Amino acid sequence: MSHCLVTGGAGFIGSHLTERLLEQGHQVTVLDNMSTGRATNLKAVESHPQLRIMTGSITDQMALTEAVRGVDTIYHMAAAVGVKLVAENPVLTIETNIYPTEFLLRLAVQGGQRIYIASTSEAYGKNPKEVWNEEDDLVFGPTSKPRWAYGASKAIDEFLAIAYHKMHGLKAVCGRFFNVVGPRQVGNYGMVVPRFVDQAMHGGPIVVYDDGSQVRCFAHVKEVVDCVIALTNTPAAEGRIFNIGGDQPISVIDLAKTVIAKVNPQVPIEFMPYVQAYGDNFEDVQRRVPCVDRLFATIGQKPGMPLSQILDDIIAWKRATAG
Repeated sequence: MSHCLVTGGAGFIGSHLTERLLEQGHQVTVLDNMSTGRATNLKAVESHPQLRIMTGSITDQMALTEAVRGVDTIYHMAAAVGVKLVAENPVLTIETNIYPTEFLLRLAVQGGQRIYIASTSEAYGKNPKEVWNEEDDLVFGPTSKPRWAYGASKAIDEFLAIAYHKMHGLKAVCGRFFNVVGPRQVGNYGMVVPRFVDQAMHGGPIVVYDDGSQVRCFAHVKEVVDCVIALTNTPAAEGRIFNIGGDQPISVIDLAKTVIAKVNPQVPIEFMPYVQAYGDNFEDVQRRVPCVDRLFATIGQKPGMPLSQILDDIIAWKRATAG
């Protein structure tokens, strides 16, 4: 068994990854500043003898250096996350997503660790293709639109990881997440599924941005973290980029209707212009659907849980933790 570092390990995906690694018998160090992560996310494992929780920021080089010491594998999950945060603070987004990643890659070269870099479907920008694969062009909007700062910063992370792999033989893997959802995810940062479920449970209305024709795919977090672990420990994945997500598309308006049918059929839907939600400089992506053939070919698995089952799991968790 190995000693793993999970940056952002108290976050939504990071906490599920931490639990899974502990289940597999690994020793885990978590580094999280609890800005978007929450200590309660690790409540089920906080007293686990194989877990060490460090409260600190990835922007603190001393904290990062201490966290990396003695570990074999690094899962770099910490980042500035969420469309809302990016729109409101693009400087924080850029600085948090690039500089600590480059420092962590240097530490991994020195220490010989494997490293997983969490990236995002936002790296594709507004590529107009129906389905995105890992060799497609990245198509960003103008730099006057802060919307693109997140995707561009994570793309830089990918460039850095691949460069360190080529130049130094670093065992680095990058995974682009596509709308990962599940228990513990909150809607504070623009995540659509927990926001819709919360709104429905409180009697509505469910607020749909624009006309709801945007198309997305959703994947359950437990399937996603299994793919992350498998990729990180597969030599054939090193130096490569992988889409990680579900590949069954649904429009946002149909997602809203599905949530309403499951929670409360009386809940109304309201529509809100983007300008009201995110300000004048916001620009959205109409369609975001991944090709996951490379993922399946490399590790023999991909997220496949049906959306209905995913929503049932989230709704059950929300009801169990309400009040």
